[in-house]
Amino acid sequence: MTKHFYLVTILFLVLTSTAHAQRNVFITGTVLDQESKQPLEYATLVVQSVENPEKVTGGITDIDGKFRVAAAPGRYNLRVEYISYSSFVLNDQNITSNRDLGTITLTLDATQLEEMVVVGEKTTVEVRLDKKIYNVGKDLTNSGATISDALDNIPSVTVDADGAVALRGNGNVRILINGRPSALAGFGSTDALRQLPADAIEKVEVITSPSARYDAEGTAGILNIVLKKDKTRGFNGVINTTVGYPDAASLTANLNLRKDKFNIFNTIGYSYRTPPGNGFFDNTYQDGAFDRIIEDRDINRKNSGFNMNFGIEYFLTETSSLTASAFGRINDGEDVTDNNTTRFIGTTVDSRTLRIEDEQEEEKSAQFSLNYNNDFNTEGHKLTVDLQLSYDEELKPITISERNTFPDNELIANENIRELELQNEYLIQADYVLPMGDAQFEAGYRGNWEQSDTDFSLEEFDLNSGIFVPNLGLTNRFLFNQNVNAAYAQYGDKFGEFSFLAGLRLENTRLKGEVSGVDTATLQEAVGEGIDLDFDKNYLGLFPTLNLIYEIAENENITLGYNRRINRPRGWFINPFPSRSSRTNIFQGNPDLDPAFANAFDLGYLKRWEKLTLTSSVYYQKETNSFERVQEETGQVTSDGIVIIRSIPINLSTNERVGAELGLLYNPTKWWRLNGSFNFFQFNTDGEFNGVDFGVINTSWFSRFSSKITLPGKIDWQTNAFYRGPRENAQTKTKGIFSLNLAISKDILKDNGTIALNASDLLNSRKRMSFTQTPFFTSESEFQWRERQITLSFVYRINQKKQRGQGRQRGGGDDEGGEY
Repeated sequence: MTKHFYLVTILFLVLTSTAHAQRNVFITGTVLDQESKQPLEYATLVVQSVENPEKVTGGITDIDGKFRVAAAPGRYNLRVEYISYSSFVLNDQNITSNRDLGTITLTLDATQLEEMVVVGEKTTVEVRLDKKIYNVGKDLTNSGATISDALDNIPSVTVDADGAVALRGNGNVRILINGRPSALAGFGSTDALRQLPADAIEKVEVITSPSARYDAEGTAGILNIVLKKDKTRGFNGVINTTVGYPDAASLTANLNLRKDKFNIFNTIGYSYRTPPGNGFFDNTYQDGAFDRIIEDRDINRKNSGFNMNFGIEYFLTETSSLTASAFGRINDGEDVTDNNTTRFIGTTVDSRTLRIEDEQEEEKSAQFSLNYNNDFNTEGHKLTVDLQLSYDEELKPITISERNTFPDNELIANENIRELELQNEYLIQADYVLPMGDAQFEAGYRGNWEQSDTDFSLEEFDLNSGIFVPNLGLTNRFLFNQNVNAAYAQYGDKFGEFSFLAGLRLENTRLKGEVSGVDTATLQEAVGEGIDLDFDKNYLGLFPTLNLIYEIAENENITLGYNRRINRPRGWFINPFPSRSSRTNIFQGNPDLDPAFANAFDLGYLKRWEKLTLTSSVYYQKETNSFERVQEETGQVTSDGIVIIRSIPINLSTNERVGAELGLLYNPTKWWRLNGSFNFFQFNTDGEFNGVDFGVINTSWFSRFSSKITLPGKIDWQTNAFYRGPRENAQTKTKGIFSLNLAISKDILKDNGTIALNASDLLNSRKRMSFTQTPFFTSESEFQWRERQITLSFVYRINQKKQRGQGRQRGGGDDEGGEY
């Protein structure tokens, strides 16, 4: 850590000295819409030399409408431009020292509005000190897709066959909705992301080096999904309908009404899907009645869901507003898995069985939010306060029957499982921003209180008596509370071309668990002596952050980030009650699990040319007390002689990860856009459990490529390809995965409508193939969560025109250089 500190200090001094060596003066100001007084992001300041008119420089405004452009002392013509607005012009200005142009208000140009369009279609990337922002825009493959599908198209992000989201290959990523924990993300589960429509997303923030403003949770970083809340004046919206095969249908409407004093926004949607899946497992055993067991699984799913996000923003004054919003989600699902199993003694088939698992799932989520925002002035001085209440209910009744099909036809087992999980979350957050010239100070507080109640019961059919008997060893109730209180402060400043943002966050975490409804002696024996079944743990930690950026030129910069992160164990990871995935495999949480901590460094480089944009970074992370799921024998066997295996999470010492990523966007012509990214990483895990060494060194990579072509007749064609290289952990090796998506669309109805045909996983190759080896068994498996999907969608825009051709200019006059 000392060596890294010295390196950062040296870089700071070098860049600061370089910055002060510049003899430039700075032109600053703020650009607002004259009517709404809202800041205009991406407005362009053009600085043209009077003596040499061919010498032109400039810059763009940030999210608060502010610009700051460096220029050599001299005489200039200044012009502020914004698409569909009248320009602001100041000619022949003698600028010999720093010049503040103050607040510049622009008005809409009616003559331009008749020809211009108002809705952008492009996917862009914006680089900030602590994050990259991907405005999802017109990605054809997202039409009719889910949020999980949209995330899987974002550079640095992957979504595996089980729906688990990873950032740079690290699955410990914190997912936020509109900057806060949310019922939409299922409080840590990603199931809801597979059911909600991608049409609801405005942008995704990839935060690999979070500043102190953000929750310290998530050692990989943070994905912040920002939902649509349009502020275009008047009534407007987009309606998207989709049908597909295997059976799929959806209807989503994003509607918005903006008046002088209020803005009403609403997203409402319904979806129905039947995505089939499959699995194959070939297991060999060292002990037990059988030497080899083969499982062939067919999975048939049916999900129907309704969601709505409704809100109103009321403008109290010209600088303050109050926003109230409510989100609701109802989902009914059913997964039926037919598992045909063949058992061998030696090479001889001993028996065959059919296991049918019917899992029903009824989910209800609700979230209520209240936000107060006060922009004290146009210089960025503001206060925001958020209150949020979330509720999530999930009921899973499961019936399992298993019977012999060879050599006899008889019932082996019959089980009824009922799992009810209730979660409540309360959040209070306040953030204060105080600008001080070029510098800025921020401070805030967040209180987050989560309560979960998991009620699990199991009944087993007694073959002798012919009745269902409760399994008291597995029937249980687990109460879990996670309370996090945090305060932070951070300070940022700019010296010439050098900017920094340094912060410190203090977090107190309390984890409290309580078990009931079970024989504690039996459970204590299962989890091990010395482990508290009822626990109350407190953790107090400091989390420093530092982000640096050096602007080599207007379209070129270097960034350096450091942050400390925490990975808190979720409720199901510390729930000590075993839960069944089958009669022979159980998952058991570990109440002795402690949080993991990580220190991460990130060095990035960005360069834009006329037709090419390059983003790159190298990163290093060291995590202590990292989590790892291990498998071990329980010492028990089923009634028909199969060894029961337990999977349990543990704190497995340390995990070091080093990697590099590269992104390229190339626009050879106005009608063709190429997009590629590559991410390479290696991680080294060191640790042992119960005398078994689980240390491993693994190298892996993933890459994605996208090509979008605009054809005559207002037809767009997009190809997305993805490959994830082989990877392994302490016990499992997984082969590489390739998938290919194709989409084609055409604009109709005078550009008010678009029809699109989308093929997801065209080659039906998105399958996870793994090999697991332990001292007591091996398993070769193949799993496919969803088979190839074909969808046809129709989008209709209300009082919105689709943008084709040139969009808003970005820095350096590169109209598409920021796309990604």
